Amino acid sequence: MLAPPDRTPPERGRRRDLAAQPGFLRLLTIRLGAQWGDGVFQAALGGAVLFNPERQSDPVLVALGLAVVLMPYSLVGPFAGALLDRWDRRRVFIVAGGLRAVLTLVTAAVVAAGVTGPALYLGALTTIGVSRFVQAGLSAALPHVVAPRRLVAANSLVTTSGAVAAAVGAACSFALTGLIGAGDAQSGIAAAASVVGSVVIVTVAVGFARGSLGPDDPSEAARALKAVALGLVDGARAAREAPGVVAAFWAVAAHRLAFGVATLVMLLLMRNGLTDWGPLQAGVAGLGETVVAAAAGLGVAAVVTPWLTARVGRPATVRIMLVLAVLALLTLGLPMTLPTILGAGFVLGLVGQAIKLCSDAAVQREVDDARRGRVFALSDTVFNVTYVLAVAAAALLAPFDGRSVGLVVLAAGLYVLGLVVHEIALRRGVPVGDTRGPDGGAAEDQGGTQPGAPSATSTSTAPSESVSASSTSQRPAADDDA
Repeated sequence: MLAPPDRTPPERGRRRDLAAQPGFLRLLTIRLGAQWGDGVFQAALGGAVLFNPERQSDPVLVALGLAVVLMPYSLVGPFAGALLDRWDRRRVFIVAGGLRAVLTLVTAAVVAAGVTGPALYLGALTTIGVSRFVQAGLSAALPHVVAPRRLVAANSLVTTSGAVAAAVGAACSFALTGLIGAGDAQSGIAAAASVVGSVVIVTVAVGFARGSLGPDDPSEAARALKAVALGLVDGARAAREAPGVVAAFWAVAAHRLAFGVATLVMLLLMRNGLTDWGPLQAGVAGLGETVVAAAAGLGVAAVVTPWLTARVGRPATVRIMLVLAVLALLTLGLPMTLPTILGAGFVLGLVGQAIKLCSDAAVQREVDDARRGRVFALSDTVFNVTYVLAVAAAALLAPFDGRSVGLVVLAAGLYVLGLVVHEIALRRGVPVGDTRGPDGGAAEDQGGTQPGAPSATSTSTAPSESVSASSTSQRPAADDDA
């Protein structure tokens, strides 16, 4: 029997319900610890490569440094997805968190010793690669602790607060190196500080019961090696069967391409093209200020996205964000001054996070638990490959000081292209009327399909028999907080 309607304002009611669920709070804590540690570690590496006075950087080296940070998302993604659909995710958090701590300290020692080349890159790749198991596992496990109709609110809080934690971690790293200096030894100390995040992961994950986070059918563990080989194929097949996921993925891919170009321009400007502007500073301090501005955008996205999707649906929310990104780049990106760069960073942080929240909700609602981890891993792989490719291409075209009107306009054009492809994907896959509902799905009493239920064009997205009660509980015809 359905519960009586909740008269609490929708956003407040959703967060109140989430805060009352201990499993959700523990997952949120793991997310915050993991991403704070990632932010500290990656910023320390970035400072060692980009702003360390003992080293020199040109656009190609900047692109190489970003590639090292992001390639683990691409290389580990297929393996993480396939194995997370077969291994106890609680155990993955514990083992990956402990291994991450060891690798963090080893890499920090390499940085402190002033080592460059393969040893540094290998340490960064392995450390960040292990983190991918934690991040992908958190996304796949979320439906086990949150009711399906609360997934957008949960994603809004968990994903956005995690991204903010990463930004705060980066800011902490920049602040630490600002206090102790920007040499090799100091960067190594900053990198070592990120081990605190690993301690949080292990400590909190131990509190979950075995098997409580999925997967629902661990009997396939014996076929893990085969699953690794087929992980990307399985993820692509599952995503293709969900039209809403395909459309959202195109939007995220466009954002990652455009954001890659914008990121390289910003980094080069901060290092070589800008000087202090009043209280605003260039260099590593300016990079920290930009991170804080982007983090503020992420925080706003946590509030705006659930509110907006409740009123216009996920597809319209994505459209609005893509248009907003174009306007931000053309009005705030082109002047290439410190104040406008901070403004553009805020807006792009908001846009990227809002689109990602809509994409995550689409995967969690339209893909069954048995394949959800592989779809998230596929998305990580594709989106980070596009980001690395965009950074690499921009590095070949960017001047030393980063001042390139053409690259900023190119980034804006990529958002426009994303909007066009997103619309084409929706028109080919989404039934007429399937556009509304509290989290962007259609509510039955509004003439659309039931939230989370398969449409006529995507019958294969219905949960399999192995899906747990937490991810296949009965969906109400109309959410009580609509």
